Amino acid sequence: MTTIRKAAGIFGFMAALTLATPFASAEGDAAAGEKVFKKCKACHIIDKEKNRLGPHLIGIFGREAGSVDGFKYSKAMMESGVTWDETTLDEYLADPKGYIPKNKMAFVGLKKEDDRANVIAYLKEAASGS
Repeated sequence: MTTIRKAAGIFGFMAALTLATPFASAEGDAAAGEKVFKKCKACHIIDKEKNRLGPHLIGIFGREAGSVDGFKYSKAMMESGVTWDETTLDEYLADPKGYIPKNKMAFVGLKKEDDRANVIAYLKEAASGS
């Protein structure tokens, strides 16, 4: 009986921990993210509302995908129903074509979880629009 209680207690703790952290690396390092973001700079700007090959990223958090004025999005992006937050950005940055098939972004994604967490922390800091 004691072994079962211990196992149940450990399982319960792990389940609670998992539920409490929907985005595994929510606490990214913005300074490290700035370095990783260099891969994104050819297409995206974060300090002014100017589009390049990709849309600007100012105010991305809480913004509906495919909604920056003046940028020609794919139909897939405009109809995705995605609203950008830490979780959706993490999933998209891991595999852009897998997350929103037929979108125009040619970048293959950031495979390392830490890189994604760091870029997201950097975007929260640098592209807040405030």
